[in-house]
Amino acid sequence: MEFSLDNTEIVLVAAPEGFRDEELFVPEDVFSGVGAFVLTASTTKKPIYGSQGGSTLPDLHIEDIKVDSLNALVIAGGKGAREHLWHNEALLRKVREANEKGKVIGAICISGAIPAIAGIMRGRRGTVYPDTGALEVLKENGETYVNEGVVVDGNVVTGAGPTYAKEFAETILALLKERLPAAAQM
Repeated sequence: MEFSLDNTEIVLVAAPEGFRDEELFVPEDVFSGVGAFVLTASTTKKPIYGSQGGSTLPDLHIEDIKVDSLNALVIAGGKGAREHLWHNEALLRKVREANEKGKVIGAICISGAIPAIAGIMRGRRGTVYPDTGALEVLKENGETYVNEGVVVDGNVVTGAGPTYAKEFAETILALLKERLPAAAQM
């Protein structure tokens, strides 16, 4: 049988400016392609702009993400993530809540530091775009950096950058498939 994520909700978070286009739009296409209900969130509901020229209109503010209803919380990277998302308290709370509830969490590129900043990666393995500041954040928060394209540790999937966007999204799908009841996969 073909895999379907009908009735699965995935929230993609992106910075209001400077997100990496491929890290938002490729996962969105992959998730939508298997029937998932995909919402985009940011620090604003005005149009947001990627570093490669793309733009989109977010569905909701980060503060309005309902962790109970989602299956995965996925954070796009890009240079804007450091400035707008790394220390966004609402996002850090949502990441901690999603982790406590066993939801799948994805973070790619420079956003791979966000789960560490949220305090959920101590003693765990992950990857991040190999930026000196991001690598320091992982180390400071007790996360073991793995120099690989995509790393899974429990419910957290991290990706190293835009060239891994499709593999990152497909890895999140595989993790969701493992966690869905068999009846939901029919």
